[in-house]
Formats: sequence, C-alpha cells, structure tokens
Amino acid sequence: MTRLFLKWVLNSFALFFVMQLIPGIQIDRFRDLLIGTLVIGLLNTFLRPIVILLTLPVTVVTLGLFTLVINGLMFYLAAHLVEGFHVAGFGTAFVAALLFSLISFTLNMFFRTDRV
Repeated sequence: MTRLFLKWVLNSFALFFVMQLIPGIQIDRFRDLLIGTLVIGLLNTFLRPIVILLTLPVTVVTLGLFTLVINGLMFYLAAHLVEGFHVAGFGTAFVAALLFSLISFTLNMFFRTDRV
C-alpha cells in the first residue's frame, strides 16, 4: 500500500511539472491534480491494454510508434473526464503524455518505487 501511495505522489509531481512546462495544460485546484493523476493511472491500467490490443496491426506496422498516440489519447481522455483538468488539444496532450512519461519514469527510478 505504501508503494502505491508513493507512486501516486510521484506521478502527481510529474503531472504538476508537465503543467508548469507546457502552456496548453491547466489544472484548477490541487484536488484536480490528484484526481487527474488517479484517472491517468486507472486509464493506463485498464483501458490502455485493450486499446493496444485492438490497434495491434497498426502498432506492428508503425514499429510500436503508434503507442505514443495511444498514450496521448489516454492523457486527452483523462483531461475530459476530470472537471478541473484542461488540455488545449490533442497535440498538447501528445507532447504532455511524452513528457509525463519521461518525468514519471525518472522520478520512479530515482525513488526506486519497485523496492518499497
């Protein structure tokens, strides 16, 4: 349970940094930041594998690069599901998803959440 909470906090920091770096992303309140992080995590856990499976032929043809589009889609969908989380468009969501993944990966590696 501690590992899950630490991962959620680190991903919340990552989303906050993305919001600060990319001008097309706005989060109204701290609560919306936490809920947005939770929704992104749930979408990536439950919906993303189904979408990847359904788009497997396209993913194979593009040598896996289509998964970047799927990541952007999950980020964009999370912004539509959380009321205080705004993304300017799909292009912004695509770049934000890339940056969110990089920052989240770096923070999780630095704090070694797999061993807690």
